[in-house]
Amino acid sequence: MIKRFHFVFLLLLATSCQFFETEKVSSENIYEQEMKTINWKDVDSYPSFSNCENALEKPEQKECFINTISTQLYKSLNHEEIVATRDIYDTIKVNFEVSSKGQLSILQIKMDTILQKEFPNLEIWLLQSIDSLKPVAPAYKRGIPVKTQFTLPVIIRTN
Repeated sequence: MIKRFHFVFLLLLATSCQFFETEKVSSENIYEQEMKTINWKDVDSYPSFSNCENALEKPEQKECFINTISTQLYKSLNHEEIVATRDIYDTIKVNFEVSSKGQLSILQIKMDTILQKEFPNLEIWLLQSIDSLKPVAPAYKRGIPVKTQFTLPVIIRTN
């Protein structure tokens, strides 16, 4: 009787071990799965100026950030005495970036050659306007400050 008991016990012990085995998942697999789920074209929070700190939602953050830059550009251009020889209605595309340290810098200014001839100092004025802005808080992705790039259309219209 005891031999049967030992035999049944050993049999149960040998077959029950498979129920306690766990599947090993490597850290590389977890990393790859996590990397696939991250949307690299979006951030958790947009860069901000001090006047945008109250914006809690992402769309409000982005709108406040873009509006602050746009307002600064238009104010700077309005202070310059711009005289045109003809009516102009054109759009300049200002490509800029905010570094992971919150530094704002213009990467490229795309404008038509007519605008360049009509307003040779326009690019300098835009650069000075961006330089006059105070440093910003960078964008964040998963709690880490990241570099972001934006393209801002600036409409130039003369009367």
